[in-house]
Amino acid sequence: MKALVCTHYGPPSELVLQEVPEPVVQETDVLVDIQAAGINYPDTLIIENRYQFKPDLPFSPGGEFAGRIRKVGAQVQGLTVGQAVIGFSGWGAFAEQIAVPADTLFTLPDGVPFEVAGTLLMTYGTAYHALKDRAQLQPGETVLVLGAAGGLGTATIELAKAMGARVIAAASTPEKLQACRDHGADAVIDYSTEDVRARIKELTDGRGVDVVCDPVGGDISELALRSTAWRGRFLVIGFASGDIPRIPLNLPLLKGCALVGVFWGDYMKRERAAVQADVDALVDLYLSDKIRPTITQRYSLAQTAAALEGLKARKVIGKWVVIPGQ
Repeated sequence: MKALVCTHYGPPSELVLQEVPEPVVQETDVLVDIQAAGINYPDTLIIENRYQFKPDLPFSPGGEFAGRIRKVGAQVQGLTVGQAVIGFSGWGAFAEQIAVPADTLFTLPDGVPFEVAGTLLMTYGTAYHALKDRAQLQPGETVLVLGAAGGLGTATIELAKAMGARVIAAASTPEKLQACRDHGADAVIDYSTEDVRARIKELTDGRGVDVVCDPVGGDISELALRSTAWRGRFLVIGFASGDIPRIPLNLPLLKGCALVGVFWGDYMKRERAAVQADVDALVDLYLSDKIRPTITQRYSLAQTAAALEGLKARKVIGKWVVIPGQ
């Protein structure tokens, strides 16, 4: 089979497309023919040895996928050959096949296309966990989404709106801001040209925002934290800017707000039953047309390294996906 392989740590341009042996299926594993795999920011970190998960070299990046089961291990129950599934693997999904433990898979109902399902877990899954579980978002609250035009950002906008919140989306270009509006944002902030704090104050009548969703980090984080309302929740999701901010701890004290970590990958490992409930809820939201993942680019395995370079350069609007058979 073909796979995009990281032979040594480095930039996406040094990944190589190779013929590799079919994965070995252990007794508790399932072999899946991958139909689609989501492209996510952690994929750029893991190949540079800058991520929480550190697979042994060589390996294929790619943390989420959708496909059909080809083989099941002898001890696997409840899954059958030919069944459509989605899965979180952490790595290994930029390939034609993947062997994963059965408990990392979720069955895929009819009506959800593979390319949508292959991009559902890490963006919509993270956003749903962040808003529903970690922030305990309530109808009528105001949510500020940073980096709002990317896959995670647009998912957060859609889910916050589905939960009855008002959404302020922050991004860096007019094109990205329009994408935020298209996904339902009530107001937008161009943080490349506008005074973020002044704009938030204007949009909230001086009250501040109830929830901040921050997958970006960098200088914008402290500005957003200073703009939270009393009892606000600041969700620490990631650091796409490359800079981990040093937050003055007097700010949560003065604001009476909470800094809340959101790590979907470990949530998946530690609270499998809760994740299953989240996946079921996301599928229901999709089938009822309350969320609509937007696939803006599709790539073959041969094009995936270039796609990861584009992701690093923050060119993504919506969601990008790898189609191994393309």
